[in-house]
Amino acid sequence: MIYVGIDIAKDKHDCHIFSTNGEIDEISFTFSNDLDGFKELLNAIPTDNFEMVRVGLEATGHYSFNLVEFLMNNSIEPIIFNPLQINLIRKAQSLRKTKTDKVDAKTIAFLLLDKNLNHHSNSSYHFSELKSLARHRFRLVKRSSEHKVQMNRLVVIMFPELDKLVNSVTQKSVLELLRQFPSKEEIANAHLTRLTTVLKKNSRNRYGKDKAIEIRNAARQSIGSSTKSFSFELKQTIEVLIFIENLIKDVDNEIREIMDLLMTPITTVPGISYTLGSMILSEIGDVNRFDNPGQILAFAGLEPGIHQSGTFDGSKMKMVKRGSPHLRWALFNVSSLIVLHDETFKQYYEKKQSEGKHHLVIISHVARKLVRVLFKLLKDNIPYERQIA
Repeated sequence: MIYVGIDIAKDKHDCHIFSTNGEIDEISFTFSNDLDGFKELLNAIPTDNFEMVRVGLEATGHYSFNLVEFLMNNSIEPIIFNPLQINLIRKAQSLRKTKTDKVDAKTIAFLLLDKNLNHHSNSSYHFSELKSLARHRFRLVKRSSEHKVQMNRLVVIMFPELDKLVNSVTQKSVLELLRQFPSKEEIANAHLTRLTTVLKKNSRNRYGKDKAIEIRNAARQSIGSSTKSFSFELKQTIEVLIFIENLIKDVDNEIREIMDLLMTPITTVPGISYTLGSMILSEIGDVNRFDNPGQILAFAGLEPGIHQSGTFDGSKMKMVKRGSPHLRWALFNVSSLIVLHDETFKQYYEKKQSEGKHHLVIISHVARKLVRVLFKLLKDNIPYERQIA
């Protein structure tokens, strides 16, 4: 067996290679963080049978991403170590306190001999992909929300009566209506057949001729502004909003592909969709790096901070806002949904409610209960059942 340890840096990587049977000389070298460097690494491995090769490197986020992908595309599944773990072992092996990359590369190579040592495999690569996509989606949704606020502001100025005639001015049918007729005057003067067609096509027949007549009559009596610049701004805002919504759909498809590859039980929990599940799963990562649910709670910043003055007052408990804000956000959203879809969590919510607790306080309790359930599911790789909760 051939062992390859790699210490990752921004522009170059240090490598140490050795074998247990002495069939090759022990070598150390540095290769660049580019395609030529990656090929140099492959050429330095003295075998084409990569089943006889174990490659290890430390988890360094985006600096190692391209190398991991290159290795996997060449049928080598790297083993990913925690940098803290490597640092502790390196210090135990040497009395010197100075860090050298070549020492770290050698340490990683020899760590590969211990098959019982905690590490991550290519699932870490998928978690990294998933985290990038989930956070990208989060940012897109935030931008979408900002444009919806802007659109609502413009509609209030230009056609305030519209809001009372539809469920939401940002629903698909109304978006398309205002994109094609971005002012009360254009709606008021539009042919009834065209208005009806736009509404019916984009509302799946929920809106038809009657709604078109209602909206056109309201436009003719509207007190809204006729300023041309507002109309121009509204049309562009809608076009950007539609573009962002289409991007979100594309991201959702990418997320679903990775979630299917991971075959995670997290989506068996009522209320956890692919999108929310992907954010929770990617932020937690490999559950084996946590020894108990409390560590995940701390990582999410969900452990309570207790403020005591004299006799303890439970109303003074506050959440500790440390940890991953993305994980905390996803857990709170799922907790609000699971009490609607699962009887066990619903009863738990009602119990806390009967104790006089505020809704947000109850949801924080639900989130902590949910984390304990998720820890069990992910550790044992089993689907959700009510008795687990």
